[in-house]
Amino acid sequence: MSEYGKVYILGVGPGDYKLITLKAAECIKKADVIVYDRLVSTKILSFAKEDAELIYAGKLPDLHTVPQEGINEILVKKALEGKVVARVKGGDPFVFGRGGEEAEALSEHGISFEIIPGVTSAIAVPAYAGIPVTHRDYCSSLHIITGHEKPGKAESFIDFELLAKLEGTLVFLMGIKNIAEICSNLIRFGKKGTTPAAVIENGTTVSQRVVSGTLKDIAQKVGEAGIKSPAVTVIGGVAELRDKLQWFSKGSLFGKKVIVTRTREQAGKLVDAIEQLGGEAIEFPTIKVQPPQEYLQFDKILRNLYAFRWIVFTSVHGVKVFFMRMKEIKVDIRRLWGIRLCAVGEATAKELEALGLEVFYRPEAFTSSELLKGLLDYVRPGEKVLLARADMASEELSEGLTKNNIAFEELTVYSTSLETSDRQGILERLEENEIDFITFTSASTVKNFVSILGAENLDKLSGAKLVCIGPVTMEAAEKLGLNVSAMADIYTIEGIVDKLVQITRGG
Repeated sequence: MSEYGKVYILGVGPGDYKLITLKAAECIKKADVIVYDRLVSTKILSFAKEDAELIYAGKLPDLHTVPQEGINEILVKKALEGKVVARVKGGDPFVFGRGGEEAEALSEHGISFEIIPGVTSAIAVPAYAGIPVTHRDYCSSLHIITGHEKPGKAESFIDFELLAKLEGTLVFLMGIKNIAEICSNLIRFGKKGTTPAAVIENGTTVSQRVVSGTLKDIAQKVGEAGIKSPAVTVIGGVAELRDKLQWFSKGSLFGKKVIVTRTREQAGKLVDAIEQLGGEAIEFPTIKVQPPQEYLQFDKILRNLYAFRWIVFTSVHGVKVFFMRMKEIKVDIRRLWGIRLCAVGEATAKELEALGLEVFYRPEAFTSSELLKGLLDYVRPGEKVLLARADMASEELSEGLTKNNIAFEELTVYSTSLETSDRQGILERLEENEIDFITFTSASTVKNFVSILGAENLDKLSGAKLVCIGPVTMEAAEKLGLNVSAMADIYTIEGIVDKLVQITRGG
């Protein structure tokens, strides 16, 4: 069996990506191929290594994007190629997750596999709704039942006559389509119509909604509220504890889904801010940051820093790469003595200050024109400027320096390229109008976003509000035909978050 690859069939919890286990995260990080479902968070996919192959096998209740037999074939094929495969499922793979069927297929082909349990929605979703599935004052047992059996089965495995007699908590998974039938069958076989019941839609996520009632009226309430899959139904006395035990907080962005287009390395601050306010941050990195292809010019400049009076840094990453290279080739940081440092943006300035360096100038507005204005005020005749920035940086600054006869040299400290992102998953969410906001923090994120999605798909953005960090980014978006809803008042990550909150509140 060792001559083949290996397949990890793993669960990542019901929605909140932080419910993933350490072992599941480790398996995803080392996988060559990731086969994932619709309910798997994009944050989970961000754990994958850069060159991992992502295969979407998402399924809707009435539509299988990839049939189960096809998924089995994919797992077998990739493993036979010697790949490490992570079959990633929401919830737990063995709790109505078809993990058993996939494991059987692997076993029949002699392929090594491992099952990584996940937090099941049957327990976690009620918990996020303030419903304990067991409580010694209410019940002594828990029963998990599928509300959606395999199509075409000659005979149902669900014995409603038996279930109606049970005093324990009944949890139905995937049963929204059949909820009226489920409730009527339980009542028909003797379960009291006054039995407390609750239905939780999109449990553990920012889109969580809960409808409470009784066995007699819950189906009607679900219909009136427009509750859809995925949803968990809880029937039993514990459901009435919701009013007392509900704890899932609602922040200023609760229920809002926000696409973050920054690089994987830079997305953290914006993602955290969105999540702390109750929103769902969907990471869709459009830029991949890479080191220079060669260091000949880089090293030459570092060894001759005395030729410059000014160094301009335009990003945190640029600062990191610059000083990391200085350390690698053993250039003493004291060679910066007498050189004045400029930083575009508070984060860039803080990165320099963390190294014990003083930032002489930082423009109030984080734009090339504002930076140029400051340099023209401060740079004296004969002084030379070093521009340490990305390969795709705006030409406005260099053209302005040339026009004003200021000597400068450009140093490419890193290059950028298109990132490989979950394009299909994002397109489907856009088509279903699931996205509330799309954020852009640079002109590059806009251009790459359009390149990844394709110009033919831009009409799918109509249901989302586009928010840009500043005028340069906004101009880039409008030139590409995008309809920008708002721009941050302050050109920072905090400014973007403030604007998202303002729009959400109707400001």
